[in-house]
Amino acid sequence: MLQKFFRRIFISSKEKQEKLELVKHQAKEITLKAQEEALRIKQQAEKEVRETMSEAIEMEKRLAKKEQQLEDRETIVSKDKQSIQDTKNYLDNLKKEIEEKREQILQKLEKIAALTKNQAKDLLLRGWEEKLKEDIAKKIKAAEEEVKTIADDKAKQILADAMRYGAIDYVAEYTLSVINLDSEEYKGRIIGKDGRNIRAFEIATGVDVDLEEEGVIRLSSFDAVRREVARLSLEQLIKDGRIQPQRIEEIVKKTREEIEKTIFKAGEELAHRVGVFNLPSEITTALGRFKYRYSYGQNMIVHTLEETKIGVALAHELEVDVNVVKLGCLLHDIGKVVTDREGSHVELGVELLKKYHFPQKVIDCVAAHHEDIPFPSIEAIIVYISDAVSGGRPGARHEDFEEYLKRIKTIEDAAKTKKGVREVYALQAGRELRVIVKPDEMTDDETTVLAEKIKEELENKFEVFPGQIKITVIRETRAEATTKI
Repeated sequence: MLQKFFRRIFISSKEKQEKLELVKHQAKEITLKAQEEALRIKQQAEKEVRETMSEAIEMEKRLAKKEQQLEDRETIVSKDKQSIQDTKNYLDNLKKEIEEKREQILQKLEKIAALTKNQAKDLLLRGWEEKLKEDIAKKIKAAEEEVKTIADDKAKQILADAMRYGAIDYVAEYTLSVINLDSEEYKGRIIGKDGRNIRAFEIATGVDVDLEEEGVIRLSSFDAVRREVARLSLEQLIKDGRIQPQRIEEIVKKTREEIEKTIFKAGEELAHRVGVFNLPSEITTALGRFKYRYSYGQNMIVHTLEETKIGVALAHELEVDVNVVKLGCLLHDIGKVVTDREGSHVELGVELLKKYHFPQKVIDCVAAHHEDIPFPSIEAIIVYISDAVSGGRPGARHEDFEEYLKRIKTIEDAAKTKKGVREVYALQAGRELRVIVKPDEMTDDETTVLAEKIKEELENKFEVFPGQIKITVIRETRAEATTKI
């Protein structure tokens, strides 16, 4: 028992000894690790101290360098200030010397010329002013000549190119239409019994019929629409063979309706040829009337087409709004076919375009194309130039023809304004005026008085007129009835 007891004590003591050794060993390892960590921390701290000291030293060097640079700059600025001061002093001294010399020269000049200081000053200034004026004038003149030469050459080139694009065929038409006859016997049928057919035809159409030349019939009227209605109607009557007053009136009425369609088609074609679409129908119809309208002997469709081509070419060349120029050229003379109101064709054209709400820039082009207002834009100037180029070229227009049209229109207007008048036709180049009145508004006696009133008004309007004007007032009543069968 005792042995077992000592054995257990021995074993326990041995285990304790082993544990103690183990604990010592672990303590030693912990101590070593702690020493290593302390060494590492110490080394790290020393490294950071060294780096901090190195940075501090570097910063100190940079600060020292900057201080040196500042000192150098201060030195330079100080030297510059001194140099500026020296220069200022020099300039002040120089200015003082110049003033002294100037004063001496003026005194000498005053003594020599026996002039006061102010007089001498004025004399010198005038001399320099005259000299400078001459030099400046020479330079301005030379510059103007150079610019003019360049501008003229450039303008000629641009206009030449534009006119080349605008060149179109030109056909002269005045106041006559000619119908060729296959047989002379038609003339007798056109005249009719006691001349009733030809009288009915002239009254219905408002044209003068000339049958004197063999093989042809000449229709004369200053109004191209009337003349065209008469030509088509007469051709239809000859083809139909039934030439009598009632038939004449039917054919003339039908032809007028066809002419209205032709006018609209002509206006549409003109607009489309220059690249304009979807115009209001009234504007298109007005453009179509250009087909039968002449300005100083120049057909207005031809003139408008030619002018628009020139204007568009110029607009492209000068890089402005082509659409404004195109519409301005196309519509510039539209007031010439407005006959239901008084006023110049420029005013009537502007009023019509405003009615249909055209762009203001287009309206301005129309308003300025005869220089009635200052040119509001480059586009307006181009429209004006294009109109002048088209109308001003040799052979395009005839002043006498326009005056003739004005005279004939004045003759007709003298009767149109009278009460009870239905239609008025000027025939024989204005030497005969036929006035057709409304029979239900005027008696036979009143027609005689009307003829005298028209005669007196024409005599007052025309102080000098080549030949006499014969006024014929026609009052005709009809009664018609149609059977049931």
